[in-house]
Amino acid sequence: MAAEALLSTEIVNRAVDGGSPTFSVRVRRRMPDFLSSVNLKYVKLGYHYLINHGAYILTAPIAIALVFGVGIGNITWGDLKSSYHETSNIVFISVLMVLLLYVYVDLSPRSTYLVDFACFRPPKELKTTKAEFINLARKSGNFNEEAIEFMGRVLKSSGIGDESYMPRTAFLPANKITLREGREEAATVMFGAVDDLIASTGVRTRDIKILVVNCGILNTTPSLSAMLINHYKLRQDIHSFNLGGMGCAAGVISVDLAKDLLDAHPGSYALVVSTEVVTASWYPGNDPDMLIPNCFFRMGAAAVLLSNRRLDRWRSKYELKQVVRTHKGTDDRSFKSVYLREDSRGRQGLSVSRDLVEIAGHALKANIATLGPLVLPVMEQVMFFKMLLFGGKKEKACKKSGAAYMPDYKLAFEHVCILASSKAVLEELQRQLELTEEYMEASKRTLERFGNTSSSSVWYELAYVEAKGKRVKRGDRVWQLAFGSGFKCNSMVWRALRTVKTPRRSPWLED
Repeated sequence: MAAEALLSTEIVNRAVDGGSPTFSVRVRRRMPDFLSSVNLKYVKLGYHYLINHGAYILTAPIAIALVFGVGIGNITWGDLKSSYHETSNIVFISVLMVLLLYVYVDLSPRSTYLVDFACFRPPKELKTTKAEFINLARKSGNFNEEAIEFMGRVLKSSGIGDESYMPRTAFLPANKITLREGREEAATVMFGAVDDLIASTGVRTRDIKILVVNCGILNTTPSLSAMLINHYKLRQDIHSFNLGGMGCAAGVISVDLAKDLLDAHPGSYALVVSTEVVTASWYPGNDPDMLIPNCFFRMGAAAVLLSNRRLDRWRSKYELKQVVRTHKGTDDRSFKSVYLREDSRGRQGLSVSRDLVEIAGHALKANIATLGPLVLPVMEQVMFFKMLLFGGKKEKACKKSGAAYMPDYKLAFEHVCILASSKAVLEELQRQLELTEEYMEASKRTLERFGNTSSSSVWYELAYVEAKGKRVKRGDRVWQLAFGSGFKCNSMVWRALRTVKTPRRSPWLED
């Protein structure tokens, strides 16, 4: 097998600590077969979530009906008829009914709505072809010729095109990148995304009560969330959070945190900003395990406006249906698979384990096993359980005879947005999940056009689907899947509240 082929397969599951791509070129192991050794505890966990979620919906109306029945149980039709002209009785019954309805609505769980989102497109002068990338890296003097050739081979098989964006400060000679360059890049991408979001939604900054920002590597003082608060003069009592070190999976984590905060503060807006700063994660050395992120990671940021105000349902695009998070951090191999460290000369970078592809595959398998009961049609779940009943030798015999059954996730979702990590990993996931080219189009095109933008990648993919023009129809379900250091795999499911027209602002619409 050629060295290039090995490189491309490793560059696969790239959700990493600093948000940078993560598959080491030295990794030899393939992603595990999703049909083998499915752990029943993850399937059981999925049903546990399903039961808990539906408990209130099923029991609350019954409880209210009982209360209402007790309250007016002694009132017969004859009583009502005889007292028809007695205004006090009519008012009493009406007020009681309105009160019970209000209590039910007020106590029922509020939905989380995605009002709108925006992805930043850097200026044209920052477009970087693969040839220009190698030329700038060579001119910087930070890499020896062996490292230059290595990055060239990785880029060739990466799936990234010639229009992704790189900050020129990353190529400063003699590793002169400072905190100032990192802050400037963060301000450029974050402010650009938030400006577009405010323009498209018309939300007033003083109405934003919750702010969640995630960036893997760059963690400044004051924080990036404080930078946004200062720039947009957000309210003084805002609930702000700054998440770091969670890699490409942090975008889903941020939405999950914002949802919990919205549940605690009904009737509020939450702003989620996901980004990664290339100048902060750039590695100016020659260690192959630490060069991979340089080749895949690119500039980008996404800003998302969430709300649980009931009146916002009419203008929102999507409703959040499920969030499933899987963390494999208790396992030492998973925990150390993506590690920020220094090389022998003290230069900092992300080190990628040779077992990363295998580790990511196991995390993904556990995640989709948990997600299945929440989203799959009943018959698909029955067939899946039938497959799970085959254990040990029976399972092997089943697979050899072609009877092994992979649930058809195409029946659960109309659109799939998988982290744009690498060409090889996307193709492997497509094969394992039996997805068509149409389902993979958004992920592959995002990788080609923008590269791996870390935690914001799944939003560029959703923006691509919307930019195709009315491809997202009312009732469509969208699956966003991301993985990152730790090691973790996270899924987020949305349901379209209306047919989404081609947006006026989009990173996919040229000026």
